[in-house]
Amino acid sequence: FRKFNGCAGRTPQAKEWKTTQGRWPVKSAKVILNLLKNAEGNAEFKNLDTDNLRIQHIQVNPAQQGRRRTYRAHGRIGPYMSCPCHVEMILQEKEEAVEKPDEESKPKKFTK
Repeated sequence: FRKFNGCAGRTPQAKEWKTTQGRWPVKSAKVILNLLKNAEGNAEFKNLDTDNLRIQHIQVNPAQQGRRRTYRAHGRIGPYMSCPCHVEMILQEKEEAVEKPDEESKPKKFTK
């Protein structure tokens, strides 16, 4: 809450993070959950084990803003912008640990 802290109410539940302002991003969480369900469906289509999947990389970048206009007093027009984003998520199957086999010691060859 350093940049987008306007109109965020105060709540005692935010004391856990040593702040007074807090909010619950329900809409953003729904989008991420839908993205995870979509990724799970894609993994099933590619015959991957969905129980073994883990998030390897996730990144959110700003997208191009949508421009609309709102009408103001005295015949003026103001911007009415939306702030969309691109969400990039890479899932990978968790690799099982394989023990390294014991190597037999071979005599070292020293060459000149």
